[in-house]
Amino acid sequence: MNDKKILELFKDGQREKAFSKLYGLYPKIEALIVSKGGQKQDASDVFQEALIILNRNLEKSDFKLTSSFYTYLYAVSRFIWKDTQKKFSKTELYDLNENEVEYFHSVLEEKKYQLAERAFLKLGERCQQLLQLFYHKAMSFKEIANMMQFKTEKIAKNQKYKCLIKAKDIYQTSKTVQS
Repeated sequence: MNDKKILELFKDGQREKAFSKLYGLYPKIEALIVSKGGQKQDASDVFQEALIILNRNLEKSDFKLTSSFYTYLYAVSRFIWKDTQKKFSKTELYDLNENEVEYFHSVLEEKKYQLAERAFLKLGERCQQLLQLFYHKAMSFKEIANMMQFKTEKIAKNQKYKCLIKAKDIYQTSKTVQS
């Protein structure tokens, strides 16, 4: 199946079919990772992460796939692997072409998503619930106060602030540890 048809599957909301077609590219990505010193499990992890990055980008209205899916996944997988191995030289980064810069940026953005997700999961259940109600369900502080049994909406607002500070601290600590 060619790239145009796979892209149509994504646009038509048939993501499972599209991804099953993209899995046909996995052996080439596995060969790349193994040739760079990785194991088959590493290749599987890298490929999954590359697919997640592709999916996030396809959901953006301004994203344009400027290469084949193979080229995209190969480049992103290469950057993911090199990043996990901390093997980027300054010259290498300087010599990236425009598409490669975009792919590398996607990898770095995904790392930020993962750190933020880990920070969120390290919060207590109550903080997670409060932040989900506010950000995902777009509930007012008054509604949150009623639902979570805070005495006032001001307490709910203060608690949200404290939860965000805690999440930010966890995120910053995780970021420092990963560097």
